[in-house]
Amino acid sequence: MAATLTVSVFLIHLYVISHQLITNKFLLMPFAAKDFSDSCRTRLTWIFLANFAKSIKGVGPLPVIKDILLQLLFALMPFVAYNIYYRNLTVNYSRNFIIFICSLCLLLSMTFPSSVQTGLIFDVRYVIMFFGMLFGGMMTGGILLVEFLFYRLYIGGSGMIDAMIILVITFPLSAMLAFLYHKSRHKLWIIFIAGISFSCIPLIVLYTTKPDYILNHLIFNILMMPVHNSLGIWLLVTLFNKSVSDKELSLKYIQNEKAEAVNHVAASLAHEVRNPLTTVLGFLQLIKSGNFPQEKTERFIDISMEEIRRTEQILSDYLSISKPPAMHQQRLELITQIRSVVDVMLSYANMNNVAINVQCPPMLIFISGNTSELKQLLVNFIKNAIEASRDVAKGTVTVTIREEISHVHIEIHDNGIGMNSEQLSRLGSIYYSTKMSGTGLGLTYSYQAIRAMNGNVSVHSKPQSGTTFTITLPLAPITT
Repeated sequence: MAATLTVSVFLIHLYVISHQLITNKFLLMPFAAKDFSDSCRTRLTWIFLANFAKSIKGVGPLPVIKDILLQLLFALMPFVAYNIYYRNLTVNYSRNFIIFICSLCLLLSMTFPSSVQTGLIFDVRYVIMFFGMLFGGMMTGGILLVEFLFYRLYIGGSGMIDAMIILVITFPLSAMLAFLYHKSRHKLWIIFIAGISFSCIPLIVLYTTKPDYILNHLIFNILMMPVHNSLGIWLLVTLFNKSVSDKELSLKYIQNEKAEAVNHVAASLAHEVRNPLTTVLGFLQLIKSGNFPQEKTERFIDISMEEIRRTEQILSDYLSISKPPAMHQQRLELITQIRSVVDVMLSYANMNNVAINVQCPPMLIFISGNTSELKQLLVNFIKNAIEASRDVAKGTVTVTIREEISHVHIEIHDNGIGMNSEQLSRLGSIYYSTKMSGTGLGLTYSYQAIRAMNGNVSVHSKPQSGTTFTITLPLAPITT
C-alpha cells in the first residue's frame, strides 16, 4: 500500500510539472540553474496542493474521507457479520450466508457511493464480487452479477456504459483469480494482483472514454481506487480468513472434547451393559436345561426381556448423546432429559466412587431446545462434577431443578476440590481448563449451547468446598 501511494504521488508530481511546463505557467519568474532544485521543490508543493484542492472542488476533503471510510465499512461488513452471527453457533459459514451478506453489502455500497461528478460513482463492488466468488463459489458470483446489472441500470448516469465495460473485464478476472486463490500457495500475491487490477482497470477505461474527467480529478481517482479496492480486498479477505480458521480450529477441538467425553462414558457403559447380559445368559442356560416348571420358565423369560429392554434404553441414551446434533429446536420435557442423562452417567460415577442424586418437582417442565445439545451440555457439567469429587471422601453430585414463573434453574452441585477466584474468572474461556489434560472446550461448547437457548450460566465455588453451576433456561410457551 505504501509503495502504491509513493508511485501515485510521483505520477501526480510528474503530471503537474509537465502540465505547467506545457502551459508556461510553471516558470513564473526566471531563476538560475543552481536554484532550480529549491525553487522546484517549493513550487511543486504549492502546485500539488492547488491541484488537490481543484480535484475535490465543490466536495471538500472531509466528505471525501467520509466516503472512503464508509466504503471500507461496507467492504468489511461480511467479516463483522460473520463474527456476530456465528459467534455462538457450532457450525461454520454457509453459502447462503455469503450470498445474503454480499448482496446486502453490494446494495449499500452502490446506494451510498463516492463521487465528485454526477453520474460517475465509485464503490467496493469489485471487492464484494471477488469475495463472494472466493467464499461462495460461482453461483454467488452469478447472483451478485445479476444484482449489479439491474441496480446499475436503475441508477443510470453518464458512467453506466463505462461500468458495463469495466464489468466485462473484471468479472472473468475475478473468477479466474478466485480459482487460482484456492489452487495457489501464494495467496497474498493473488490478493495483491486482484487489488491492483481492480484499481487500474477502471482508471484505464475511464481515461479512454472520459479523459477530461480523469485529468480534472486526477488525485481523487488515483487515491480513491487503491484505498477502495487494494486495501478493501486485503483487509476483508485476510480478516475473514483468520476468523474462519479460528472457528474451524475451535469446532475441531470441541468435537475432540465431545468424543473424549463420549469415550469415557462408553467405557463405563461397558460395565453397565455387561450386568444385564450376564443375567440374560444365566436365565437362558436355566431355560435350556428344561428342569423347571412352565411357570418358572415364563418368569425367567420375563426377567430376561426386562434386562434386554434396560440394555436397549442405555444404548439409546448413549447414542443420543454421541450423534451429531440437529440444528432445529423443539419443545422438550426437561426432567425426562435430565433423568436420561443421569442414568447414562451413573456407571461413570460408580467407577469414580461418586454418588449422584436428583431432586426435581413432580410436575412436568417444558423448555425449547435441541435434545442432543441439551444432553451433551448436561453430560459435560455432570462429568466435570464427578471428576472434581472423585478425590474426596463420599463424593456426591446433586442435580436440583427449580421452576419459577418464566424460567427454570438447573443446579449441579458437587462437594469436590472447588476453584479459586482466578479460575472462576477464566472459566468458560476457550482453551482454558482446570484439568491437566483438558482443553476447556467442553464448557465453552456448553456455554454457547446455553446462550443459543437464550439461557445463562452462573457458578459459585470455593477451594475445598465444592462447586455449584446454575443453568437458567426460559420455559417454553404454553401450547393450546
